[in-house]
Amino acid sequence: MGTRIDDLAEECTVEAALEVIGGKWKLVILRHLLEGTKRFGELDKALPGITPRMLTRQLRELESDGLVLRTVYPQVPPKVEYSVTEIGESLRAITDQLEQWGRAYREREHTRRW
Repeated sequence: MGTRIDDLAEECTVEAALEVIGGKWKLVILRHLLEGTKRFGELDKALPGITPRMLTRQLRELESDGLVLRTVYPQVPPKVEYSVTEIGESLRAITDQLEQWGRAYREREHTRRW
């Protein structure tokens, strides 16, 4: 893991988790990769609000933190695939729960506004 985690106080476990999976895109990227291995272009199409530069940055951080595996196939043109690691897979229950919560929250807010 990166030094940014090592610098946190030992009791700040939620902060440590958010350092790894926090931000607007990381959990969304992981959610798509939990559906199966994807190429960069597939992720780019699935996430219309993210720039290619930001997607690259987030994938690199997820890879650096051990949540995503980047596989490069030696061919022309180069083929690169992204998949979740065992640690990334351990976030499946959390992403499922967040998806359910988000759906319920949207429905509640939609009902409340009408």
